[in-house]
Amino acid sequence: MHKRLPLFLAFFLAAQILCLAQVPGFFMKEEKRKVTLPFVASNSLIIIPVSVNGNTPINFLVDTGVRSNILFSKILGDALGLEYTRRIKLVGADGTDDLMASVSPINHFDLGPVEGIFQSLLVLEQEFLELESVIGVPIYGILGYEFFKYNPVKINYDDGKIVFYEPKAFKWRPFMYRKLDLTILDNKPYINAEVEQKDGSVLSPRLLVDTGANHGLLLNRETSENITMPPLFIESALGQSLGGLLYGYIGRVEHLKLANFKLDDVLTSYPEETRFSYVIKDSGRLGSLGAEVLGRTKLIFDYPRERLWIQKAENFYAPFEYDMSGMSLKKIPNDDNRIYVNEIRPGSPAHRAGVQAFDEILEINRVPTFIWALSEINKLLRSEPGKEIQLQIRRYEGDDLTKYEDHSYTFVLRKQI
Repeated sequence: MHKRLPLFLAFFLAAQILCLAQVPGFFMKEEKRKVTLPFVASNSLIIIPVSVNGNTPINFLVDTGVRSNILFSKILGDALGLEYTRRIKLVGADGTDDLMASVSPINHFDLGPVEGIFQSLLVLEQEFLELESVIGVPIYGILGYEFFKYNPVKINYDDGKIVFYEPKAFKWRPFMYRKLDLTILDNKPYINAEVEQKDGSVLSPRLLVDTGANHGLLLNRETSENITMPPLFIESALGQSLGGLLYGYIGRVEHLKLANFKLDDVLTSYPEETRFSYVIKDSGRLGSLGAEVLGRTKLIFDYPRERLWIQKAENFYAPFEYDMSGMSLKKIPNDDNRIYVNEIRPGSPAHRAGVQAFDEILEINRVPTFIWALSEINKLLRSEPGKEIQLQIRRYEGDDLTKYEDHSYTFVLRKQI
């Protein structure tokens, strides 16, 4: 009996270690203090390749603003051999409540030196390709809370690298970083900031930290009567959600303070109230911080200790500029690099020149469009007032792609906001 006891204990301990290793989450494959994952930054959105269940890697967006991992295509999910257990109804950020998803509960994610164990995926039953059309890079899914929940994660936008640390790292403050208290609520991270509005009033809002949103600062007016619109603003589409386009207004606040770091004249989105607004109110947040602000920093998310470390990046003090052409551009998904005008603002420089919605852009300043990335075009169109833009466009007759006329237009960029 005494001779069998050590063997029994060995099996018991091995079983305990095996159970611990199989907790759902993301872990380093080898015992190291840290590993590095390169990412592609498009409009400061973080895109990394992920292999699901041993298949060819596909692009995922790293998004602190969502609870669950998401795959944007049921057709792709079937091709990846996913198994589903049930269907659920999702609510889009615009209040839409008829999005259906199939739940695939157990999957393995391979990110190179990091792997996701026992990962659940919500697989959209309706194809969602709008992110590619807005960002210009194919994106097939989202990595949410699971990626951050156990390990400190550093995001360096300057270098295009994610550093994934072992859980006991950062007992002390990293050099040159400032600490913000992080609240994890419903698997999403929140911080407190200070916002001085254009009328001189000061807010101390709780803000969602949302790496998957391409705005700068967003304030939900329905959450507080103290949120005031600035005297100068424009009506605009604010972004793309799973349920559709979000609409509202773009303006500026005087200052935004994060820890002791201050940003001036920050572009701010003020979305219209929707049926989804009650969720925002229940969370206690007044708005969110998106990639246009976060991309000017270096961040270390430490969910287990509820801390966010922040440092200024090289472009921290670059002015916040909005599109100066009046054109909202999109890429045709799953096609060559074909760019078209999705919307055009009345009275804007491009509109006055004669550009119309649904015009396809063939050349920009005599450079063929297929050479440009969509993010580079958007950067050009908000670069500097007074800059001349020459467009070669193709205008089709209705849905008949064989009938069209080519036109040339020239206009000068002008600040809209």
